[in-house]
Order: sequence, then C-alpha cells, then structure tokens
Amino acid sequence: MPRSVNHVASRARRKRLMELSKGYFGRRKNVWTVAKNAVEKGLVYSYRDRRNKKRTFRALWIARINAGARLNGMSYSVFMGKVKAAGIELNRKVLADLAMNNPEAFKAIVEKVK
Repeated sequence: MPRSVNHVASRARRKRLMELSKGYFGRRKNVWTVAKNAVEKGLVYSYRDRRNKKRTFRALWIARINAGARLNGMSYSVFMGKVKAAGIELNRKVLADLAMNNPEAFKAIVEKVK
C-alpha cells in the first residue's frame, strides 16, 4: 500500500507561516527554513515585549511626573508619598499626562499636597 501524505494540511501550515513573514527582508520572507525561524523568533519577541511595554510606559510616566514635580520644588518620591497621604487617587498615567500637557492642573495638585 502506498504511503499517504496529507499535502493539503502541510501546505496550509507552510502557507500560514509564510503569510506571517510578509514584509521581512531578503530570504526571511520567501525561503521556508529561514522564514520559519524568523517568524518563530518574532512571535517570541512579541510575547515578551507585550510585558516589557508595561514596564517601559511606567518608567516613562515616572520620569514625566518627576520632571513636573521638580519644576514645582519637590522630588518624585516625596510627591508620590504626599499624593497617597492626601488620598488623591490618580494613577501615574494620569499624573504624567497632567504634568506633560496641563502643567497648571499638575501645579494645583502639587500645591494641594504640600
């Protein structure tokens, strides 16, 4: 009895992976073995960086709040401590946005917690 090979499934599997490699440079977009490795690595990076993005944005917000607080004569850690003690429930994202785009409102918050 001849060997049965499911070409439909294997072709579909390769096609799906080659679709993911569209836009890559050189052999990474059209040579199966190179494209497979590139796509797998890219998926690993995307999984990892969905978590790293949260850390990066938190660091950015902290830097912006620190800059805004120092313009008003206070360090970041002292400012955040006083914000918590005053019961102001604004998160770092909102505080950073205020410090960057609405310095008057941020200054009002600083004056309130002083």
